[in-house]
Amino acid sequence: MTTETKARADGDAMPTAADEMRSAMGDFMRELGSFKQDMAEKLQKQEERVTMLDRKSRGAPRPALATTAEVEVPHLKAFGDYVRSGDDDGLRGLALEGKALSSTVAGDGGYLVDPKTSDSVQSVLRSTASLRRVANVVNVEATSYDVLIDTSEMGAGWASENGAVTETVTSQIDRITIPLHELSALPKASQRLLDDAAFDIEGWLAQRIAESFARAEAAAFIKGDGSQKPRGFLDHDAVPEADWSWGALGYVTTGVDGEIGTADAIVDLVYSLGAQYRGNASFVMNSRTTGMIRRMKDADGRFLWSDGLAAGEPARLLGYPVLVAEDMPDIAPGADAIAFGDFGAGYTIAERPDLRLLRDPFSAKPHVLFYATKRVGGDVSDFAAIKLLRFAAA
Repeated sequence: MTTETKARADGDAMPTAADEMRSAMGDFMRELGSFKQDMAEKLQKQEERVTMLDRKSRGAPRPALATTAEVEVPHLKAFGDYVRSGDDDGLRGLALEGKALSSTVAGDGGYLVDPKTSDSVQSVLRSTASLRRVANVVNVEATSYDVLIDTSEMGAGWASENGAVTETVTSQIDRITIPLHELSALPKASQRLLDDAAFDIEGWLAQRIAESFARAEAAAFIKGDGSQKPRGFLDHDAVPEADWSWGALGYVTTGVDGEIGTADAIVDLVYSLGAQYRGNASFVMNSRTTGMIRRMKDADGRFLWSDGLAAGEPARLLGYPVLVAEDMPDIAPGADAIAFGDFGAGYTIAERPDLRLLRDPFSAKPHVLFYATKRVGGDVSDFAAIKLLRFAAA
Protein backbone atom coordinates (compact mmCIF):
# COMPACT_ATOMS: atom_id res chain seq x y z
CA MET A 1 0.00 0.00 0.00
CA THR A 2 1.42 3.34 -0.94
CA THR A 3 1.23 6.44 1.26
CA GLU A 4 0.03 9.49 -0.53
CA THR A 5 1.75 12.74 0.38
CA LYS A 6 -0.03 15.86 -0.69
CA ALA A 7 1.85 18.92 -1.80
CA ARG A 8 1.18 22.36 -0.41
CA ALA A 9 1.26 25.49 -2.44
CA ASP A 10 4.75 26.41 -1.17
CA GLY A 11 6.13 23.07 -2.37
CA ASP A 12 6.58 21.37 1.09
CA ALA A 13 4.82 18.08 1.78
CA MET A 14 1.77 18.33 4.04
CA PRO A 15 1.86 16.02 7.17
CA THR A 16 -0.45 13.09 7.06
CA ALA A 17 -2.73 11.87 9.88
CA ALA A 18 -0.14 9.25 10.82
CA ASP A 19 2.54 11.92 11.21
CA GLU A 20 0.31 13.98 13.51
CA MET A 21 -0.50 10.90 15.65
CA ARG A 22 3.21 10.08 16.09
CA SER A 23 3.94 13.65 17.10
CA ALA A 24 1.11 13.71 19.68
CA MET A 25 2.22 10.40 21.20
CA GLY A 26 5.75 11.70 21.54
CA ASP A 27 4.57 14.81 23.40
CA PHE A 28 2.38 12.66 25.70
CA MET A 29 5.24 10.30 26.60
CA ARG A 30 7.54 13.22 27.42
CA GLU A 31 4.90 14.79 29.72
CA LEU A 32 4.24 11.42 31.39
CA GLY A 33 7.92 10.95 32.13
CA SER A 34 8.14 14.41 33.65
CA PHE A 35 5.04 13.72 35.83
CA LYS A 36 6.47 10.42 37.10
CA GLN A 37 9.72 12.09 38.05
CA ASP A 38 7.91 14.85 39.97
CA MET A 39 5.80 12.30 41.86
CA ALA A 40 8.85 10.25 42.79
CA GLU A 41 10.56 13.33 44.23
CA LYS A 42 7.47 14.27 46.27
CA LEU A 43 7.08 10.73 47.65
CA GLN A 44 10.74 10.71 48.65
CA LYS A 45 10.34 13.97 50.58
CA GLN A 46 7.18 12.65 52.28
CA GLU A 47 8.97 9.47 53.41
CA GLU A 48 11.82 11.55 54.84
CA ARG A 49 9.37 13.66 56.88
CA VAL A 50 7.53 10.57 58.21
CA THR A 51 10.83 8.96 59.22
CA MET A 52 11.87 12.11 61.09
CA LEU A 53 8.56 12.30 62.99
CA ASP A 54 8.77 8.61 63.87
CA ARG A 55 12.24 9.10 65.35
CA LYS A 56 11.01 12.01 67.45
CA SER A 57 8.03 10.05 68.78
CA ARG A 58 10.28 7.13 69.80
CA GLY A 59 12.74 9.46 71.46
CA ALA A 60 10.11 11.21 73.63
CA PRO A 61 7.66 8.62 75.07
CA ARG A 62 4.24 9.85 76.21
CA PRO A 63 3.26 9.92 79.92
CA ALA A 64 1.56 6.80 81.22
CA LEU A 65 -1.77 8.59 81.75
CA ALA A 66 -2.07 9.70 78.12
CA THR A 67 -2.96 6.36 76.54
CA THR A 68 -5.22 7.77 73.80
CA ALA A 69 -4.14 9.86 70.85
CA GLU A 70 -4.55 13.56 71.59
CA VAL A 71 -5.72 14.14 68.04
CA GLU A 72 -8.74 11.93 68.70
CA VAL A 73 -9.67 13.21 72.18
CA PRO A 74 -8.28 16.73 72.70
CA HIS A 75 -10.97 17.46 75.31
CA LEU A 76 -9.58 14.79 77.68
CA LYS A 77 -6.11 16.32 77.70
CA ALA A 78 -7.56 19.81 78.13
CA PHE A 79 -9.77 18.67 81.01
CA GLY A 80 -6.86 16.83 82.65
CA ASP A 81 -4.65 19.93 82.39
CA TYR A 82 -7.38 22.04 84.01
CA VAL A 83 -7.92 19.59 86.90
CA ARG A 84 -4.22 19.10 87.61
CA SER A 85 -2.82 22.59 87.20
CA GLY A 86 -5.66 24.99 86.48
CA ASP A 87 -4.44 25.52 82.91
CA ASP A 88 -7.62 26.45 81.02
CA ASP A 89 -5.98 27.36 77.71
CA GLY A 90 -6.96 24.02 76.25
CA LEU A 91 -10.59 24.44 77.29
CA ARG A 92 -10.75 27.94 75.88
CA GLY A 93 -9.12 26.76 72.67
CA LEU A 94 -11.67 23.99 72.29
CA ALA A 95 -14.49 26.47 72.86
CA LEU A 96 -13.13 28.88 70.24
CA GLU A 97 -12.56 26.10 67.72
CA GLY A 98 -16.09 24.74 68.19
CA LYS A 99 -15.04 21.23 69.21
CA ALA A 100 -16.33 18.95 71.97
CA LEU A 101 -16.61 21.70 74.61
CA SER A 102 -18.05 24.42 72.39
CA SER A 103 -20.55 25.54 75.07
CA THR A 104 -18.40 24.98 78.12
CA VAL A 105 -17.09 28.41 79.08
CA ALA A 106 -19.24 29.90 81.84
CA GLY A 107 -19.23 33.46 83.08
CA ASP A 108 -18.05 32.42 86.56
CA GLY A 109 -15.05 30.52 85.25
CA GLY A 110 -16.61 27.06 85.41
CA TYR A 111 -16.47 24.45 82.70
CA LEU A 112 -18.57 21.51 81.67
CA VAL A 113 -16.99 18.19 82.54
CA ASP A 114 -15.66 16.46 79.43
CA PRO A 115 -18.09 13.89 77.89
CA LYS A 116 -16.23 10.84 79.19
CA THR A 117 -16.24 11.99 82.81
CA SER A 118 -19.84 13.18 82.67
CA ASP A 119 -20.97 9.77 81.39
CA SER A 120 -19.20 8.12 84.32
CA VAL A 121 -21.13 10.24 86.80
CA GLN A 122 -24.46 9.44 85.20
CA SER A 123 -23.84 5.69 85.18
CA VAL A 124 -23.02 5.67 88.89
CA LEU A 125 -26.14 7.70 89.72
CA ARG A 126 -28.33 5.19 87.92
CA SER A 127 -26.67 2.22 89.63
CA THR A 128 -27.38 3.45 93.16
CA ALA A 129 -30.51 2.52 95.14
CA SER A 130 -32.30 5.70 94.16
CA LEU A 131 -35.82 6.47 93.04
CA ARG A 132 -34.22 7.12 89.64
CA ARG A 133 -34.58 3.41 88.93
CA VAL A 134 -38.36 3.51 88.89
CA ALA A 135 -39.29 7.19 88.46
CA ASN A 136 -39.81 9.15 85.25
CA VAL A 137 -36.53 10.97 84.42
CA VAL A 138 -36.57 13.78 81.83
CA ASN A 139 -33.83 16.10 80.54
CA VAL A 140 -34.75 19.77 80.22
CA GLU A 141 -32.97 22.95 79.11
CA ALA A 142 -35.13 25.32 81.19
CA THR A 143 -35.32 26.28 84.86
CA SER A 144 -38.45 24.22 85.49
CA TYR A 145 -40.54 21.41 84.03
CA ASP A 146 -44.34 21.43 83.81
CA VAL A 147 -46.43 18.27 84.01
CA LEU A 148 -50.03 18.49 82.76
CA ILE A 149 -52.46 16.16 84.52
CA ASP A 150 -56.09 15.43 83.70
CA THR A 151 -57.52 15.12 87.21
CA SER A 152 -61.16 14.51 86.29
CA GLU A 153 -63.23 12.16 84.20
CA MET A 154 -64.72 13.35 80.94
CA GLY A 155 -68.47 12.72 80.91
CA ALA A 156 -70.22 10.43 78.43
CA GLY A 157 -73.80 9.31 77.92
CA TRP A 158 -76.01 7.12 75.80
CA ALA A 159 -77.98 8.67 72.96
CA SER A 160 -80.91 7.46 70.87
CA GLU A 161 -81.22 7.87 67.14
CA ASN A 162 -83.60 10.81 67.32
CA GLY A 163 -82.99 12.06 70.84
CA ALA A 164 -81.17 15.28 71.73
CA VAL A 165 -77.57 15.00 72.88
CA THR A 166 -76.99 16.58 76.28
CA GLU A 167 -73.80 18.36 77.29
CA THR A 168 -71.34 16.24 79.30
CA VAL A 169 -68.74 17.12 81.92
CA THR A 170 -65.48 18.54 80.53
CA SER A 171 -62.08 17.32 81.82
CA GLN A 172 -60.09 19.61 84.10
CA ILE A 173 -56.37 20.00 83.36
CA ASP A 174 -54.03 20.57 86.31
CA ARG A 175 -50.47 21.89 85.97
CA ILE A 176 -47.65 20.68 88.24
CA THR A 177 -44.45 22.74 88.04
CA ILE A 178 -41.18 21.06 89.02
CA PRO A 179 -38.42 23.66 89.55
CA LEU A 180 -34.78 22.68 89.06
CA HIS A 181 -32.45 23.18 92.02
CA GLU A 182 -28.67 23.29 92.16
CA LEU A 183 -26.97 20.19 93.53
CA SER A 184 -23.31 20.73 94.41
CA ALA A 185 -20.29 18.80 95.65
CA LEU A 186 -16.96 20.11 96.93
CA PRO A 187 -14.30 17.35 97.00
CA LYS A 188 -10.63 18.22 97.41
CA ALA A 189 -7.20 16.73 96.70
CA SER A 190 -3.65 17.77 97.48
CA GLN A 191 -1.66 19.38 94.70
CA ARG A 192 1.01 16.72 95.15
CA LEU A 193 -1.54 14.03 94.43
CA LEU A 194 -2.70 15.87 91.33
CA ASP A 195 0.89 16.16 90.10
CA ASP A 196 1.31 12.39 90.09
CA ALA A 197 1.08 11.46 86.40
CA ALA A 198 0.08 7.87 87.18
CA PHE A 199 -2.99 8.90 89.16
CA ASP A 200 -6.36 8.59 87.39
CA ILE A 201 -7.59 12.03 88.37
CA GLU A 202 -10.59 11.95 86.02
CA GLY A 203 -11.85 8.64 87.44
CA TRP A 204 -11.31 9.76 91.02
CA LEU A 205 -13.11 13.04 90.49
CA ALA A 206 -16.06 11.36 88.76
CA GLN A 207 -16.40 8.83 91.58
CA ARG A 208 -16.29 11.42 94.35
CA ILE A 209 -18.85 13.65 92.67
CA ALA A 210 -21.11 10.72 91.83
CA GLU A 211 -21.14 9.42 95.40
CA SER A 212 -21.95 12.84 96.82
CA PHE A 213 -24.68 13.57 94.27
CA ALA A 214 -26.22 10.10 94.59
CA ARG A 215 -26.62 10.38 98.37
CA ALA A 216 -28.12 13.87 98.19
CA GLU A 217 -30.49 13.00 95.36
CA ALA A 218 -31.70 9.75 96.87
CA ALA A 219 -32.64 11.47 100.12
CA ALA A 220 -34.35 14.43 98.43
CA PHE A 221 -36.49 12.31 96.11
CA ILE A 222 -38.01 10.55 99.12
CA LYS A 223 -38.12 13.11 101.94
CA GLY A 224 -36.89 16.45 100.53
CA ASP A 225 -38.93 19.46 101.62
CA GLY A 226 -38.76 21.26 98.26
CA SER A 227 -36.78 24.19 99.68
CA GLN A 228 -33.71 24.56 97.44
CA LYS A 229 -33.97 20.85 96.75
CA PRO A 230 -36.40 18.39 95.08
CA ARG A 231 -39.58 17.61 96.99
CA GLY A 232 -39.85 14.01 98.10
CA PHE A 233 -43.09 12.09 97.85
CA LEU A 234 -43.18 11.57 101.64
CA ASP A 235 -43.21 15.35 102.16
CA HIS A 236 -46.76 15.55 100.81
CA ASP A 237 -49.77 15.13 103.07
CA ALA A 238 -50.96 11.56 103.60
CA VAL A 239 -54.62 10.75 104.32
CA PRO A 240 -56.54 7.51 104.90
CA GLU A 241 -57.32 5.83 101.60
CA ALA A 242 -61.03 6.13 102.29
CA ASP A 243 -60.66 9.95 102.44
CA TRP A 244 -58.20 10.31 99.56
CA SER A 245 -58.40 13.28 97.19
CA TRP A 246 -56.03 14.84 94.68
CA GLY A 247 -53.07 16.65 96.25
CA ALA A 248 -52.37 14.04 98.96
CA LEU A 249 -51.17 10.44 99.09
CA GLY A 250 -53.49 7.76 100.38
CA TYR A 251 -52.39 5.23 103.01
CA VAL A 252 -53.62 2.00 104.56
CA THR A 253 -52.69 0.86 108.07
CA THR A 254 -51.18 -2.36 109.39
CA GLY A 255 -53.64 -2.45 112.29
CA VAL A 256 -50.84 -2.58 114.89
CA ASP A 257 -48.75 0.36 116.09
CA GLY A 258 -45.15 -0.07 114.93
CA GLU A 259 -45.69 -3.61 113.62
CA ILE A 260 -46.73 -5.26 110.37
CA GLY A 261 -49.34 -7.53 111.90
CA THR A 262 -50.29 -10.08 109.24
CA ALA A 263 -49.72 -10.40 105.51
CA ASP A 264 -53.17 -8.93 104.96
CA ALA A 265 -51.73 -5.44 105.34
CA ILE A 266 -49.46 -5.96 102.32
CA VAL A 267 -52.38 -7.28 100.28
CA ASP A 268 -54.52 -4.30 101.29
CA LEU A 269 -51.72 -1.95 100.19
CA VAL A 270 -51.46 -3.59 96.77
CA TYR A 271 -55.18 -3.38 96.07
CA SER A 272 -55.52 0.16 97.33
CA LEU A 273 -53.72 1.14 94.11
CA GLY A 274 -55.83 1.47 91.00
CA ALA A 275 -55.71 -1.37 88.49
CA GLN A 276 -54.36 0.95 85.79
CA TYR A 277 -51.21 1.49 87.88
CA ARG A 278 -50.55 -2.00 89.26
CA GLY A 279 -49.02 -3.34 86.04
CA ASN A 280 -45.94 -1.11 86.48
CA ALA A 281 -45.94 -0.88 90.28
CA SER A 282 -43.01 -1.41 92.67
CA PHE A 283 -42.49 -1.56 96.42
CA VAL A 284 -40.04 0.90 98.01
CA MET A 285 -38.60 0.27 101.51
CA ASN A 286 -35.27 0.33 103.34
CA SER A 287 -33.06 -2.60 104.33
CA ARG A 288 -34.39 -2.97 107.89
CA THR A 289 -37.96 -3.18 106.65
CA THR A 290 -36.89 -5.59 103.92
CA GLY A 291 -35.30 -7.91 106.48
CA MET A 292 -38.58 -8.11 108.39
CA ILE A 293 -40.86 -8.44 105.36
CA ARG A 294 -38.93 -11.24 103.70
CA ARG A 295 -39.59 -13.52 106.69
CA MET A 296 -43.36 -13.14 106.34
CA LYS A 297 -45.55 -16.04 105.18
CA ASP A 298 -49.15 -16.27 104.11
CA ALA A 299 -51.83 -18.38 105.80
CA ASP A 300 -50.61 -21.46 103.93
CA GLY A 301 -46.98 -21.05 105.07
CA ARG A 302 -45.63 -19.70 101.77
CA PHE A 303 -43.14 -16.84 101.78
CA LEU A 304 -44.43 -13.58 100.35
CA TRP A 305 -40.90 -12.70 99.25
CA SER A 306 -39.07 -14.24 96.28
CA ASP A 307 -35.54 -13.48 95.12
CA GLY A 308 -34.77 -12.62 91.49
CA LEU A 309 -34.17 -15.64 89.29
CA ALA A 310 -31.55 -13.92 87.10
CA ALA A 311 -28.58 -11.70 87.84
CA GLY A 312 -29.64 -8.07 88.15
CA GLU A 313 -33.33 -8.91 88.44
CA PRO A 314 -34.95 -7.30 91.51
CA ALA A 315 -36.45 -9.31 94.33
CA ARG A 316 -40.25 -9.50 94.35
CA LEU A 317 -42.93 -9.18 96.99
CA LEU A 318 -46.31 -10.66 96.02
CA GLY A 319 -44.94 -10.69 92.47
CA TYR A 320 -44.00 -6.99 92.37
CA PRO A 321 -40.38 -5.74 92.24
CA VAL A 322 -38.83 -4.22 95.36
CA LEU A 323 -36.53 -1.17 95.38
CA VAL A 324 -34.43 -1.04 98.56
CA ALA A 325 -33.95 2.68 99.26
CA GLU A 326 -32.18 3.44 102.53
CA ASP A 327 -33.81 6.85 102.92
CA MET A 328 -37.23 5.33 103.56
CA PRO A 329 -38.28 5.49 107.25
CA ASP A 330 -37.64 2.61 109.63
CA ILE A 331 -40.60 0.71 111.03
CA ALA A 332 -41.97 2.71 113.96
CA PRO A 333 -45.39 3.71 115.34
CA GLY A 334 -47.07 5.91 112.75
CA ALA A 335 -44.25 5.58 110.20
CA ASP A 336 -45.00 5.29 106.46
CA ALA A 337 -42.23 2.74 106.02
CA ILE A 338 -43.42 1.09 102.79
CA ALA A 339 -44.55 2.74 99.56
CA PHE A 340 -46.19 1.00 96.64
CA GLY A 341 -47.04 2.47 93.28
CA ASP A 342 -46.28 3.16 89.67
CA PHE A 343 -43.44 5.63 90.23
CA GLY A 344 -42.95 6.10 86.49
CA ALA A 345 -46.31 7.85 86.49
CA GLY A 346 -46.32 9.06 90.09
CA TYR A 347 -42.91 10.78 90.44
CA THR A 348 -40.98 12.86 87.88
CA ILE A 349 -37.31 13.79 88.06
CA ALA A 350 -36.28 16.72 85.83
CA GLU A 351 -32.61 17.56 85.29
CA ARG A 352 -30.23 19.44 83.05
CA PRO A 353 -27.81 17.03 81.39
CA ASP A 354 -24.67 19.10 81.98
CA LEU A 355 -22.30 18.95 84.95
CA ARG A 356 -20.16 22.01 85.71
CA LEU A 357 -16.78 22.10 87.43
CA LEU A 358 -14.86 24.99 89.03
CA ARG A 359 -11.27 24.52 90.25
CA ASP A 360 -10.24 26.47 93.37
CA PRO A 361 -6.53 26.21 94.29
CA PHE A 362 -6.58 29.09 96.79
CA SER A 363 -9.20 28.52 99.49
CA ALA A 364 -7.78 25.36 101.08
CA LYS A 365 -4.03 25.36 100.42
CA PRO A 366 -2.16 23.03 99.97
CA HIS A 367 -5.31 21.29 98.73
CA VAL A 368 -7.26 22.06 95.57
CA LEU A 369 -11.04 22.24 95.80
CA PHE A 370 -13.30 21.14 92.96
CA TYR A 371 -16.74 22.73 92.99
CA ALA A 372 -19.13 20.66 90.87
CA THR A 373 -22.75 21.64 90.25
CA LYS A 374 -25.77 20.05 88.61
CA ARG A 375 -29.39 21.20 88.22
CA VAL A 376 -32.07 18.71 89.22
CA GLY A 377 -35.63 18.75 90.52
CA GLY A 378 -38.33 16.26 91.43
CA ASP A 379 -41.90 16.04 92.68
CA VAL A 380 -45.03 13.92 92.64
CA SER A 381 -46.69 14.09 89.23
CA ASP A 382 -49.67 11.80 89.88
CA PHE A 383 -51.05 11.54 93.42
CA ALA A 384 -53.19 8.55 92.51
CA ALA A 385 -50.19 6.44 91.46
CA ILE A 386 -48.50 6.08 94.90
CA LYS A 387 -49.89 4.52 98.10
CA LEU A 388 -48.33 4.18 101.56
CA LEU A 389 -48.41 1.56 104.30
CA ARG A 390 -48.60 3.20 107.72
CA PHE A 391 -47.48 1.14 110.72
CA ALA A 392 -50.34 2.21 112.98
CA ALA A 393 -53.46 0.78 114.54
CA ALA A 394 -55.74 3.19 112.67
